[in-house]
Amino acid sequence: MTNWKLMFCSLCLISVMSASFGLDVTMSQATIEVARGDDVTLTCNYRPKNQVNSLIIITWTGDADETSGQKVIFGNYYSHGKVDIGPDYQGKASIETDLDAKSSKLTLKEVTLKESRTIRCFIQIPGDIEGRTSDTTFLLVQVAPSKPVCKVVGTAEYGHNINLTCVSEEGSPTPTYNWERYDFKDILQAFPIKTTEKNGVLSLVNVSMETSGYYICQSTNTVGSAKCNMTLTVMPSSMNFATIGIVAGCIIGAIVLIIIIICCYRRRKQKQISKDYEMENPEVEYHDKPPVENTEDGNTDNMVISEDRTYKAGIDDPKNHYDDRRGSRDDLNEGGRNEFRDRYDDRRDRYDDRKGSRDDLRDHYDDRRDRYDDRRGSRDDLRDRYDDRRDRYDDRRGSRDDLRDRYDERRGSRDDLRDRYDERRGSRDDLRDRYDERRGSRDDLRDRYDDQRDRYR
Repeated sequence: MTNWKLMFCSLCLISVMSASFGLDVTMSQATIEVARGDDVTLTCNYRPKNQVNSLIIITWTGDADETSGQKVIFGNYYSHGKVDIGPDYQGKASIETDLDAKSSKLTLKEVTLKESRTIRCFIQIPGDIEGRTSDTTFLLVQVAPSKPVCKVVGTAEYGHNINLTCVSEEGSPTPTYNWERYDFKDILQAFPIKTTEKNGVLSLVNVSMETSGYYICQSTNTVGSAKCNMTLTVMPSSMNFATIGIVAGCIIGAIVLIIIIICCYRRRKQKQISKDYEMENPEVEYHDKPPVENTEDGNTDNMVISEDRTYKAGIDDPKNHYDDRRGSRDDLNEGGRNEFRDRYDDRRDRYDDRKGSRDDLRDHYDDRRDRYDDRRGSRDDLRDRYDDRRDRYDDRRGSRDDLRDRYDERRGSRDDLRDRYDERRGSRDDLRDRYDERRGSRDDLRDRYDDQRDRYR
């Protein structure tokens, strides 16, 4: 009897409190965690101001999430027994309500990430609008991270800043990311200085050859983890071949223009030299001396000698006059020869100077051509080295299992080499024994020869 009275008093107290504070709606759990593909049931309890109500409407919705930004409607329940299920959840969601127990249950089948959000229970009772009319629970659908995608953002060249990104398209709770770096020998390495890592983004500053390596990103949450890997190869700055072609064309054009100018200058100088030579050395015609002619009266006093001028012999002492003319002519011939020789020496010196200048120009041109060839060769060497490095890095790409297989193969090759060395060492010992035997046979032959020689003696 006492227990019944206490129960009655409790109901009266609840009725009074409900009447005082209005409608009170509560969810059975604040947070529910469930794996993707499982079924889940959410319970909503309510306490109206009045115990008897002609109409009760219970609405189940999902608040807008950060991904889609759209609200989800699961369905409505009406106290006269009608249930409306949202068009997207036909056959997937169901609502069951117990008016006597004043509770409503929402059941979702094969939940997905779309249902991973805050789910709200909202109750409407005419005349009972005060108090707490709705309550929420957070439904966390757990999904292991999908395999992340690793990418390089930026240009992997010397001196550049690049980012390595790692993103999993799926994962609930939101996965965390962790980067690791290995060298090409599969040895864990520390990150370069000034490297930062945040939300799956690894920022590398002022990359160089040492930044190259094997990078692994791991995506992890409470359900599971996944990895992605990538090989980072930092190359020299890309060469702008168009610019190089333009510069090379300009250089070649300038060289051709210089050669044309030099040729024109040399031709003009040769013409000027030829003209000066003709002016300095006029053509001289030499004529034989005419014979001495006697006058009509047979007198030898009057003689005519024609060379370049006509000389008339004197009356007195023609022999002395002839000797004087002969001496003067010899003086003129000797002076002319000396002057001609001096001019010839001057022309030869000028010719040698011109020849030396031409040789200097030819040497200067050869030096420029050699420098150009050296530069072109250095560009080809850089391009070859770039191709060689790229080929080496392509060859080095591969999984760690391939590297381990190579190591095992090398280890086996070392054992083969050791066996071959032992075999060769054994063959050398055999050769040494054969040599000793042949040496012994030679000693025997020598002894026999000595014996026979002693007998003949």
